[in-house]
Amino acid sequence: MAAIRVEGLSKTFRTRTKAEGFGASLRGLVRPAWRLIEAVRGIDFEVGEGEVVAFLGPNGAGKSTTIKMLTGILAPTAGRAEVLGIDPASRRERDRRLLATSIGAVFGQKSQLWFHLPPSDSFRLLGAVYEIEPALLARRRAELVERFGIAEYMDVPVRKLSLGERVRCEIAASLLHAPRVLFLDEPTIGLDVVVKREIRGLLEEVARCDHVTIFLTSHDIGDIEKVCKRAIIIHHGTVIVDESMKELKHRALAKKFIGVKYTEPVNLDISGLVPLKRTRDAARFEIDTRAHRIEDVLRLLVERGEILDLTVEDESLENIIAGIFSGRSEEEARAAATARPASEGPTAGGER
Repeated sequence: MAAIRVEGLSKTFRTRTKAEGFGASLRGLVRPAWRLIEAVRGIDFEVGEGEVVAFLGPNGAGKSTTIKMLTGILAPTAGRAEVLGIDPASRRERDRRLLATSIGAVFGQKSQLWFHLPPSDSFRLLGAVYEIEPALLARRRAELVERFGIAEYMDVPVRKLSLGERVRCEIAASLLHAPRVLFLDEPTIGLDVVVKREIRGLLEEVARCDHVTIFLTSHDIGDIEKVCKRAIIIHHGTVIVDESMKELKHRALAKKFIGVKYTEPVNLDISGLVPLKRTRDAARFEIDTRAHRIEDVLRLLVERGEILDLTVEDESLENIIAGIFSGRSEEEARAAATARPASEGPTAGGER
């Protein structure tokens, strides 16, 4: 069963245009002009139960709008979505209650913890909201407090916690009612490197031990590489890439970066190779493996002199994704999504 199924999902916003000039402004008060903004344009994808998926895109691509439709905050303009077989836009009380108790959400810029209360009070309030039996609530709270290492923060007002401490408590609170799907919208934004690593480890543990489906948006490549097994890339409101992380990284195989440093200055004028950076005794080359064999390039570099250091690196995932974004205009993104065969993307389980 697919945990999330999206078919032709679209969202259009109507926004008022600003008139220029005094006369136009007066006319605008009586007869305002509007324009339509297509935030999400007919996207399709499935996410299998227990899958960990990165939902990527530049600012304004439609990521947060999509998550808000999947969590029932916004109703779609067209198309449909199902989360655990439930339509998030349903107005039936039973469906809305069932969805609320089956999903969790953490928005990096918004808190579900009461600012002036300690997390322990927020946990009790959330337990009442989700109608969790006292014995089960106590057990779930104890498990989460131990797993997330937040015992010392539980009785400290949220306003006095650091950002990293608050995010730990936020994610723990979102798991209090044992959701089957967890939506994370920029959960590590603003965190330092050490805290980010800890949060990623906790998310990996949640996915592995509790079999929770995780749908994650992030601009942090570390979040994507360490936690997710599949990437869905959206641009101009349209899905342009949907493939496993392994396949996404495979895009880098055609390009290698070789760095070399010699013990003394050498002549690095090599036919067909133009260094990205160069000093008297060091250089960094970008190699197209379709035109040059790595073995041949390394042999040429070794022949130039005594080597002090040598590195061979793949293109970073960050550069691959940035290249996908920058290489697609709005028209190209829409054309690529239309032309892409339905069988090209992975199944709900993340494999082709």
